[in-house]
Amino acid sequence: MVKNFKMVAKTLFGMEELLAQELRQLGASSIELGTRNVSFEGDTGFMYKANLCCRTAIKILKPITAFNIFTEEDLYKKVYEMPWENYMDVKGSLAVNATVFSDVFTHSQYIALKTKDAIVDRFRDREGVRPDVDLDHPTLRINVHIDRNICTISLDSSGESLHKRGYKVESTLAPINEVLAAGILMLSGWQGQCDFLDPMCGSGTMLTEAALIACNIPPNLNREEFGFETWPDFDIDLYEKIEEAALKKVRDFPHKIYGFDSDPVAVHKAKENIKSANLQEFIEVRQQDFFESKKQGEKSLYMVFNPPYDERISVNDIREFYSSIGNTLKRGYPGTQAWMITSNMEALKFVGLRPSRKIKLFNGKLESKLVRYEMYEGSRKASKQ
Repeated sequence: MVKNFKMVAKTLFGMEELLAQELRQLGASSIELGTRNVSFEGDTGFMYKANLCCRTAIKILKPITAFNIFTEEDLYKKVYEMPWENYMDVKGSLAVNATVFSDVFTHSQYIALKTKDAIVDRFRDREGVRPDVDLDHPTLRINVHIDRNICTISLDSSGESLHKRGYKVESTLAPINEVLAAGILMLSGWQGQCDFLDPMCGSGTMLTEAALIACNIPPNLNREEFGFETWPDFDIDLYEKIEEAALKKVRDFPHKIYGFDSDPVAVHKAKENIKSANLQEFIEVRQQDFFESKKQGEKSLYMVFNPPYDERISVNDIREFYSSIGNTLKRGYPGTQAWMITSNMEALKFVGLRPSRKIKLFNGKLESKLVRYEMYEGSRKASKQ
């Protein structure tokens, strides 16, 4: 009988419900929502599947123990007593990451250092040698979470953050995080139901994530490695079965995904990233000023984009820029459902359209709003009749 165990999937603010839904559809049990995380149960195969298939997860952690601590010495002692030789070889390497919510323990880096010391001291005392520390490519990533006096030690099954999908070979100045892009698309209700446009596509992240969703392609298929692949109990045959089963669920996409950008360099980078993700047959990118464009044909259109906020990319006149967004949508894009994310609430007022929906999110540390504008064919009144 394959044993289920508890796992914790970390995500971005506002994506918890989406992630819980993804985990449910993949077959997880005992799902509980937290803040920026979802806990659930599954077996080893499910852990592989969650890493491969979850679009809105940043990490999949496997808690291995929890205990009370009142001093840093308690932490050292409890970690030292754990059988680390079951989880890694002394010839391997480790990295420790800590998050701390406590009045007693206030410095996460110090907690990470104390944990690392306890692990390497145990190996040195038992075997005479100690494992290396490798922050970039360790064979074992360990996560320490302290909430008041409760310390949870987990193994990080993902390795590098899952937003690093493996398809991005080129980056622009203010690229959107892949997990955030996927989450925005899912919150908007995008499933591949019609043509899609990102009129300010930058390096093509939104376009790529839109195609991955439309075709039901596992988002992390292009990754070179997951953390669990360097664990002593990694079962490559099981992983390949999981991957094969996920690929059988890929579906055809009969519509087209388009991207515009006024910057030729961004267009080149977007094309390179789309090629790297093997999605050229579904996505077309061209140099085009959105403000001089209009919708092609009569079919309904889905639009999702991330305009400049005047934070990392500055615009000469941000109010005029946002006003032009509204005018272009009104004039040139009837029959379009348009979604955009911005952290510039002042500029948002100049769009001159009433959003039919607003969702609070964070883009990095910037509090942002995801808004929807529904551009009807003809007048709103006529469309309702």
